[in-house]
Amino acid sequence: MADILSETGPIAAHLGAAFEARPEQGAMASAVARAMETRSHLLVEAGTGVGKSFAYLVPAVMRCIERGEKVVVATNTIALQEQLIEKDVPLLEALLAPVGAEGVRRLRPVLVKGRGNYVSLRRLKLASQRQDRLFADAAARRSLHVIEDWAMTTRDGTTSTLPPLERAGVWDKVQSDSGNCMGRKCPTYAQCFYQAARGALDGANLFITNHALFFADLNLRAQDAGILPDYDHVILDEAHAVEEVASDHFGLTLPEGRVAHLLTSLAHPRTGKGYLPHLALRAEGDGLAAAVRCVDQAMHATRAFYDDLRALTRGGSGDTPWTHAGDEARSVRVREPGAVTNVLTPAMRDLALRLKALREGVVGDEDRYELNAYAIRAEMIAQAAETLVSQTLAGCAYWVETLADRDDHAGGARVTLACAPVEVGPILRERLFRQKCSVTLTSATLATRSVRDDEPGESAETAFAHVIARLGCEGAKALQLGSPFDFARQMTVYLERGGGSEAQSRRGGAPRTLSDADDAGERRDGLSPLARVVLRHVDATRGGAFVLFTSFAALNRCASELAGPLAELGYPLLAQGRDGSRSAILQRFRESGKSVLFGAASFWQGVDVRGEALRNVIITKLPFDPPDRPLTQARSELIESRGGNPFMEDSLPRAVIKFKQGVGRLIRGKTDTGRVVILDERVRTARYGRLFLAALPEGAKITVEDE
Repeated sequence: MADILSETGPIAAHLGAAFEARPEQGAMASAVARAMETRSHLLVEAGTGVGKSFAYLVPAVMRCIERGEKVVVATNTIALQEQLIEKDVPLLEALLAPVGAEGVRRLRPVLVKGRGNYVSLRRLKLASQRQDRLFADAAARRSLHVIEDWAMTTRDGTTSTLPPLERAGVWDKVQSDSGNCMGRKCPTYAQCFYQAARGALDGANLFITNHALFFADLNLRAQDAGILPDYDHVILDEAHAVEEVASDHFGLTLPEGRVAHLLTSLAHPRTGKGYLPHLALRAEGDGLAAAVRCVDQAMHATRAFYDDLRALTRGGSGDTPWTHAGDEARSVRVREPGAVTNVLTPAMRDLALRLKALREGVVGDEDRYELNAYAIRAEMIAQAAETLVSQTLAGCAYWVETLADRDDHAGGARVTLACAPVEVGPILRERLFRQKCSVTLTSATLATRSVRDDEPGESAETAFAHVIARLGCEGAKALQLGSPFDFARQMTVYLERGGGSEAQSRRGGAPRTLSDADDAGERRDGLSPLARVVLRHVDATRGGAFVLFTSFAALNRCASELAGPLAELGYPLLAQGRDGSRSAILQRFRESGKSVLFGAASFWQGVDVRGEALRNVIITKLPFDPPDRPLTQARSELIESRGGNPFMEDSLPRAVIKFKQGVGRLIRGKTDTGRVVILDERVRTARYGRLFLAALPEGAKITVEDE
């Protein structure tokens, strides 16, 4: 493996002067190859610039073409999937798997997406024919026309190239769905994008997919079903996100919007539009009218069910609601079964039965399949409500979450009932790590500390102890590789001293952050301490800054305070949740060169801005999970029940890994330079602060600033 990636290897010969030999890349490739050969498990933390993609793709491609084995590569972001399938894999295929070479099998890579990403040409035609009956407003019909135009030119029929829609819910009427699939009876079967994709899976040996689909498949395998074929090896890139994605897929969520969308799609009470009101039956009778009445009854049950859940977050449960630092999201733990009366399950089961009864009376085959899909969805909602209210999924924390609309005072908060495993480790241990395949997990941030040569007795497994325990991969080998970048030249870290400490020293309180002072309303020169310091550091680099927050409330307050001052200085402000979608504001940031982007959780990771556009990353607060968030609370209680320390065993390691992700946004290439600014004084004043400083890239210069 190291030879293939060396200065004399085929990749170097192809790339010429553009090739850069990286010893870390060769070491990682060799380790991945050994894990595959021995069917063992491997954790690799490889710093930015190592070239992780080639380091695991080279051994993966070799297993496919030399051994005839099947490899799954799963990433967390679409951008990385597209890079692999469109750029990296074709290059390696040309260099390592020449067609016709003796003893070499063909590499057959395929990008695997979930069924809901594909358009159904038959359903699109049906929706077009019935658009006046299905869609209540002009915006929905315009969205349908956008899909129709796109469907004429798309190559793969997936949402990756679909233009933005005014009414995203219109996609539900045209997407491929197992519940209404007609199979070979479908008039568009030969042109079906999804069936073509399924056919490609049969002969493929390298499967590129995302974490969500991989863990959905893992969940289905426990029920003797599945999406992916059997495989020999798994590579999980961006593995710092594995626990969260796995937790989502092994848990259950039932948002109010999901139920409301199904019911209004069947029959909208205000407009009279929908699928049922104009359904053609072979014989007259009251079956259709009874189905519409059943929808109306289900709507009443839905309102009653979610109103009761909403009341729990307003203090009716006996558990204190968790509010994320003033954000509009509120969660409350539901500790016992039966916290609300489950009126939703019987109503949705009645609806499912009514829809099934209608199937035999409709005129065409297409409507029989549509009714079947609607009935399946109603039954799934009924089952989810029953499971969540009765709390029959063992080992899970249950909670209600509301996201307030502006009319929350009128009961407009959107409500979700949810549960997730307190630990995903036991599930992954059984369903993944005890299977016959090898598993490699890699990311730039997996370990909670650096293992250096001058630390005798410190092993890589010790540095990875947190992730090993959380994922259930005991016995996995661990490898920590530094970055080839010159951080001593490329990065300066500024630690802020001032702002919040002044008020703290007057009060003699515990260590505080600038955000604490902001929450307390302390101001000088018309700005809060946090806004004042952010403005100073942004101006020092003439914009080009990410300002990372742990709370949307703090983000919005700071954005409101600095909108005017930043505009006066000529630095455009882009605030997540206010100035467009994540991808849109990121594109505007890249193009501007002087912008200041305020971002929350999703901007701490998976964002790649190379070059001069990003030269300043400001971390406003250390990214600890709020201790009273329901799932965090449940994890802490479990650790305490075992005699452990929740802060040291869980909260602190999680925060360190998220912190490393945030710092990692700055230097993405060997010519990038800039500063990381840490505004949370706890990195200096708290005993655990040294762990955050130790997590900074080796060689980065650290300086302490007074305001």
